[in-house]
Amino acid sequence: MADGRGPATTSRVVGEDWYARVLTDERFERVAFVDVDMTEVTAERTTFEECVLRGVRFNAAVLTESAFVNCTFVRCTFFDTRLVRCKLVGSAFDGCTFQVMTVEGGNWSFVGLAGADLRTARITGARMREADLTGARLENAVLRDADLTSATLHRADLRSCDLRGSDLTGIDPGTVDLRGAVVTVDQAVLVAEALGLDVRAAGEG
Repeated sequence: MADGRGPATTSRVVGEDWYARVLTDERFERVAFVDVDMTEVTAERTTFEECVLRGVRFNAAVLTESAFVNCTFVRCTFFDTRLVRCKLVGSAFDGCTFQVMTVEGGNWSFVGLAGADLRTARITGARMREADLTGARLENAVLRDADLTSATLHRADLRSCDLRGSDLTGIDPGTVDLRGAVVTVDQAVLVAEALGLDVRAAGEG
């Protein structure tokens, strides 16, 4: 079945109450989840592949070593959601909310988060290679020790964002707002060099 947005799905779960359900080693493939309440769900080693999740509430859910591969999230809520070592490769988020979401490690490569409001999110140690963060709002967020290799950050708002330990080698400081961002000395040198500055040690010729 074509869901109109995202991958084609073959089955539907609509309006169900999965509050505080425990999911362990389960697998869902090409399922459309519509208006499902997954508040306080605990999921371990559970896989969602090519699923469409529309209006799903993940509030206070704890997802550990689980995977959402090539999934599409539309108007889902992630209030106080914790994702630990999860895999979200190739998934896309549209109109979702991420208040006080916590991400610890995991693989978020090729994820589509264009325009996402991540101002209260805390993301540490995640692999975000080639992630689309175009226009993302990350002011005051934590984005530490993240692999941002080839990530798209054009027009991203990184004001006062804690970026310590993240890979900023590909960042174009002329296309993002870095005012007040927290970085290490090495990262500051990278940004300065990206701006065309000739960085030298004191007394160096």
